[in-house]
Amino acid sequence: METNAIARTTQTDSKEKRRNPRGVYEKFPGSGEWWICYWDAQGRKRREKSGTKGMAIKLYQKRKTEALQGKKLPETLRKAAVPFKQIAEDAIADIERRYRRPADDKARLKVLIGWFGSCEAASLTAQEIEARLNSAADENEWSPATINHYRTVMSLAYRLARRNRKVEVNPVRDVPHQREDNSRVRSLSSDEEKALRKAIRERYPTHELELDFALYTGLRQGNQYNLTWDMVDWEARALHIPVTKNGEAVHVPLHDGALQVLRVLKARKTELDRVFVSEETGQPLNCPKHWFTDAVRLAGIKDFHWHDLRHTFATRLRQKGTPLEDIADLLGHKTLAMTKRYAHISMDRLHQAVNQLSATPTDTATDTEQSGLPLTRVAEAA
Repeated sequence: METNAIARTTQTDSKEKRRNPRGVYEKFPGSGEWWICYWDAQGRKRREKSGTKGMAIKLYQKRKTEALQGKKLPETLRKAAVPFKQIAEDAIADIERRYRRPADDKARLKVLIGWFGSCEAASLTAQEIEARLNSAADENEWSPATINHYRTVMSLAYRLARRNRKVEVNPVRDVPHQREDNSRVRSLSSDEEKALRKAIRERYPTHELELDFALYTGLRQGNQYNLTWDMVDWEARALHIPVTKNGEAVHVPLHDGALQVLRVLKARKTELDRVFVSEETGQPLNCPKHWFTDAVRLAGIKDFHWHDLRHTFATRLRQKGTPLEDIADLLGHKTLAMTKRYAHISMDRLHQAVNQLSATPTDTATDTEQSGLPLTRVAEAA
């Protein structure tokens, strides 16, 4: 019986070996390090270490093609193939060292490792990357901005790898950048705010101050939840945030309502330096997702996200006649290009401008204001 078992094991091992493509082998069985063996265009027998089995198969096919084409290989072959996982982990280390909030990009890189981790970094093509991103976008209903975030962080991994001479090219550069719709403005109506506050008070009463502060300041989510007490200038009635998404400082004036929120939070006497701290756990609050999404659902509000509170802040300022330049300063926009999405909300000033045309004298014999005809039609009639 034992002899038969050994014989079967030997036969199984032989079958496993036969399943390996020609020229591809594991030098030390069980090590996970695969090599290739082939004859180059000059008739010399070559061996190369190539990482995983999949990478070895690709490299073998590549070398065979080069041999058929008569391509001469260098005397000293390249270093062992670098898997994508390695360059992605290098990027994660760089992000942790340089970024103030590395969590999002680290999470994206881990997703990319799941997709491409065992692939040879140098062998990935722009077409493969684009197809995988588009597939994930369809499956998860990603916005163009989300696709661009993945594209950007993957490109970072390749740029670092090029600098460290682990790859020669960055295939992500040839992946098209998705056009983003930055014109979307979704603000909270008065009725929606009432419904949202009702849901929060019933289910999440300790979090209503976070909603208040967002509506009073228009801060980005990250800036609000990373706020520390040393950024609060009580005397000047302002927040001084040293670094925002744009990499620049922003100074936010505080009205009575915002100051009252801060006084209530300060009275909780937490030992932590963070402004927003959980009453239940005493730990810093990092984001509102665990309660806000559910409160929006309970309130029956459609297509509304936390960032739309920032839109609501800007929209309400514009409705009060606040100039776009002032809104841009309050939001921390570098240029007016982003702020102009709110331009249409308050048309009073523009109506005043065009109404001046009705009093403009013309060289016609007809009173254009009384005729009701466009100026060109009036001229024709004259």
